[in-house]
Amino acid sequence: MKDIVLNSKGTASTTVNENNFAATMGSGSLNVFATPAMVALMEAAACDCLAEYLDDGETTVGTSMDIKHIAATPDTMKVTAEAVLTGVNGREFTFEVKAYDECGEIGCGTHKRFLVFSEKFTAKTYEKLNK
Repeated sequence: MKDIVLNSKGTASTTVNENNFAATMGSGSLNVFATPAMVALMEAAACDCLAEYLDDGETTVGTSMDIKHIAATPDTMKVTAEAVLTGVNGREFTFEVKAYDECGEIGCGTHKRFLVFSEKFTAKTYEKLNK
């Protein structure tokens, strides 16, 4: 991994549609932006933040997410998540994450990711099938 800079930022965006409704994703019964979709968008923003620092064969996996979903977002509205790197502890990265729709903040919290080596991680995971 290349030297990483604290306070680096990453973003990810999507548009609310039937694929990310709470009713579709099983996290509620309404046709509004689902909390799991917001979490995934926040993770994507954190991945975007780290992308330029990773070497070949490296990736990160999410290990912790502590968020609040504070406002609903309707169909067709754009949602953007932002992740700011606030801490590095060895191979663990901590982010402040926020999500916004076109009217303001809809979610916030903290997220942690851990650096892994893709081939080794995948091989270890699939060893479970042999047990």
